[in-house]
Amino acid sequence: TETSLIQFRRLRTRPRTRPRAMVSTRRTPARSAAATMKRRATSRSPPPRRRRSATPDATQKERKEDKKPPRKSNSNSHHGYEFGGPIGALFITLLLPLVCYFLVAACNEATGCVEVSNFSSHAFQLPEKMKPIFSLESCLVFVGWIVWCATLHLLLPASVVKEGVVIGETGQRLRYKLNGFRVFVTTVIALGVGMYLDIVQLRYVHAKFLSLLTAGCAFAFMLTTFLYVASFRERSKKNKSMKSVGNNSIDNGPVVLAKGGNTGNVAYDWFIGRELNPRFSNSLFDAKVFCELTPGLIGWILLNFGFMHEQYMRLGLITKPMVLVNVFQLIYVVDALWNEPAILTTMDVTTDGFGFMLVFGDLVWVPFTYSLQCRYILENNVDISLAMTAFIIIVQATGYYVFRQSNGQKNVFRTNPNHPSVRHLKSLKTKRGTNLLISGWWGVARHINYFGDWLMAWAWCLPCGFDHLAPYFYVIYFGVLLVHRDLRDGEQCELKYGSDWKRYCEIVRFRIIPYVY
Repeated sequence: TETSLIQFRRLRTRPRTRPRAMVSTRRTPARSAAATMKRRATSRSPPPRRRRSATPDATQKERKEDKKPPRKSNSNSHHGYEFGGPIGALFITLLLPLVCYFLVAACNEATGCVEVSNFSSHAFQLPEKMKPIFSLESCLVFVGWIVWCATLHLLLPASVVKEGVVIGETGQRLRYKLNGFRVFVTTVIALGVGMYLDIVQLRYVHAKFLSLLTAGCAFAFMLTTFLYVASFRERSKKNKSMKSVGNNSIDNGPVVLAKGGNTGNVAYDWFIGRELNPRFSNSLFDAKVFCELTPGLIGWILLNFGFMHEQYMRLGLITKPMVLVNVFQLIYVVDALWNEPAILTTMDVTTDGFGFMLVFGDLVWVPFTYSLQCRYILENNVDISLAMTAFIIIVQATGYYVFRQSNGQKNVFRTNPNHPSVRHLKSLKTKRGTNLLISGWWGVARHINYFGDWLMAWAWCLPCGFDHLAPYFYVIYFGVLLVHRDLRDGEQCELKYGSDWKRYCEIVRFRIIPYVY
């Protein structure tokens, strides 16, 4: 019987000098023969197996079987490949930097901007004024910019310390130091002083644009590789680097891998990001949340300011389109930094790993492609009428209102459902115990905030006029991005909520644009 076999194993592991009679001291309570026969007769379990031969080989084999760890399921079987799998990830990795260079070659003041009609005959050349493509000086400037932002982030006090992503099965949440707005204000003051003392000339970012772009690409590839290799480090919960704060929050913790970035395919995991929230010290510094807003968004505004400074030095004035785009995009960045805690509930932070997709997007794609409108206005001397100016302001105001009101309503409902501003809203109770809003802004469309965001994208492009298609790259690209994000979010929510999500979609039928899509 199995009981006899267990006793035999115990016997094998005891010292041989011990008397055999000592083994029988731990016996089960004796039962009467009648009770034993009755128990065997009424039991539904199969009859006991024959006792195996207690040979050393058999016992050793059984021990090995007992020690075998449970077979781990491949995380990809639950999450699935996105972006076309490993081949798609490799393709996007090569494509994104090429697009950044293509936008410069397709639209610049030396060869003009490409048209749909003359696309095949257009001279796609990088302007001589922006060469060389690579320079050590620009590499030092770019790295210095990252170090500057990181230093301010570490030294300046936090405007808020927020709890975010849940770590492991303990229910503890990571804490985040959020002070992006203070980093921005400090940077602007330092930059103003530097320009007043003629130490800094921000206008030179136009001439150094290509070499700064190359430095950013190189930095993104190196940082992504470092993050991928570092994700294999081991840090247990008992490690000294983990600092607990109370019962439900921690400053640091074990390495947590992203579900979608732990497939075992090197190229795909490198692209998506293997680790969810990379932290390398006993502090609140989170590499992903830091890069998500601070260096990329502020760097985007500095490029815009540099193009505006160059226009002033050339023309002696700043045109209406340049003012509009700078003001609109400045409002957008300041709003994001001021409402920085809202980033902790986004898919980028809660779901996606920190790989090339986010590293390149945060540090290179955002500043060097989102500033296209200001560069175009500088190089093409665009001007617009007062009526067009008024119309663009209305579009921007409408988009910002929808964007801010919808996001604000969502954040208030998540943090305090009994708040007077959201208490009257209807919601769908899910089996997970959470609630999905089905009225208010979120009863109009599942991602009504995306609609407001896209309206603002139009307001940023319309000041460029209608002579060329190139400056409208952002609104086209951003529309595709928002649709793709909506599809990804829908898949995640369906896995998370199951049938409740299908009920929610039946109630809230439109995805982004009310009565259209």
